[in-house]
Amino acid sequence: MNIVIFGAGGRAGRQAVAEARRRGHRVTAVVRDPGAHAGLAELTGVRVVAGDVTDAADVERVAVGHDAAISAAVDLTARPGEFFTAASRALTAGLAEAGVGRLVVVGLASILPGASGVPLMDEPGYPNEYRSFYLGHAAGLDELRTGDLDWAYVAPAGDFDHEGGPVGGYRFAEHGDPGSRITYADFAPALVDEAEAPSRHRETVSVRKA
Repeated sequence: MNIVIFGAGGRAGRQAVAEARRRGHRVTAVVRDPGAHAGLAELTGVRVVAGDVTDAADVERVAVGHDAAISAAVDLTARPGEFFTAASRALTAGLAEAGVGRLVVVGLASILPGASGVPLMDEPGYPNEYRSFYLGHAAGLDELRTGDLDWAYVAPAGDFDHEGGPVGGYRFAEHGDPGSRITYADFAPALVDEAEAPSRHRETVSVRKA
């Protein structure tokens, strides 16, 4: 396959690139500044390009000729609500114009249901110092739901294990779990699986370690 990966310079994005290449796919890695990601450019089968995930014309330009898209993009300097809604809007429009019908988005557990059925961020005791970031993700998800694109919003069931390496794959979870941790290396196969052979259509899904 030809897979375009937005936000390829971040931790989730880099692992998605590595996983896609391990499977033999051709990858276009989209970053804001290619010069800051020389390591990506050194990978065989990876084309690194500059692109703005919040600009539909830019999304279309870099996505033409691809079979699926993965977005792990985030801009911590922008207001979360503005960034995630703009990104979802641009991806929906730009991918449609480029003829790319499948999008897999790296999501956030905080906005998905926990065991109680309410979003984790609204469960008693859940840390909310980053609530504006959670709400930004929620706004971006709402924007995806307004379009016609076939997407999957894939989030760790709790959070990432930011330091660990691969420990044994993933499985889908019935609900979010604040105590769950999964490494980026074990999370990446879920993203590429959903790009290769979609099982979730216009759905959110939580992922935990196998």
